[in-house]
Amino acid sequence: MIDTHCHLFLMEGEPGDLVRDARAAGVGSLVCVGVDRASSHRSRELADSLPGVFATAGVHPHDAKDFDDATGVEIEELLSDPRVVAVGETGLDHFRMLSPAEDQERVFRAHCSLAREHDKPIVVHVRDAWPDVLRVLDEERLDRVILHCFSGGGEEAREASRRGYYCSFAGPVTYPKNEQLRAAAALLPEELLLLETDSPYLPPQPLRGRPNAPANLRLNLEAVAETRGQDPAELEAATEANARAAFGLPE
Repeated sequence: MIDTHCHLFLMEGEPGDLVRDARAAGVGSLVCVGVDRASSHRSRELADSLPGVFATAGVHPHDAKDFDDATGVEIEELLSDPRVVAVGETGLDHFRMLSPAEDQERVFRAHCSLAREHDKPIVVHVRDAWPDVLRVLDEERLDRVILHCFSGGGEEAREASRRGYYCSFAGPVTYPKNEQLRAAAALLPEELLLLETDSPYLPPQPLRGRPNAPANLRLNLEAVAETRGQDPAELEAATEANARAAFGLPE
């Protein structure tokens, strides 16, 4: 399996130990996602030092107000490293609104430009902002898009499918009340499905109340497979291939 979204730099314990635990649980590779300048640098360092780890570089919408020219230059420099496989985490969060909406959109568009210039996929955070996120992606004419921790329903899933966007499912797909999310996972084409943990956040249902870790990815895989009526081994192979295609990861 491939964990397409985690934050090793935020987790308790040594990153090397977390990666070994993940590998023992069947997670052979993972993408450590940067959320600001410092964590993007740290993600690249971890990718350089730990086999099977890849990085992204970007600024989360919560911190968009702090994105200046110097930050943009640093993110762009990181993107020249082949182990930095995507731009982001970026996007729009209109729930917590820790940065003004105009700053969020400005920075989101800056990340879209970087994705085009470096020919790398963009990892998109969406919370209470589906119409605006889809509008910006449409206007920016991006097609290598990964909708991180997919939270939409059937309408959003159908639109993502029409556009060819990857949809990545995290721990919430295991939560009992999230029937709408499981329905979305069931109707998406197999070739657009990805799996993630978003560690240390969003642990799957049996582990709620504890910090999450990449080693828990199989619980998300099993939930998606069950809702799709699919053999978990088949879905594991498909999502691994999808992750390699989405991020351009080596075999």
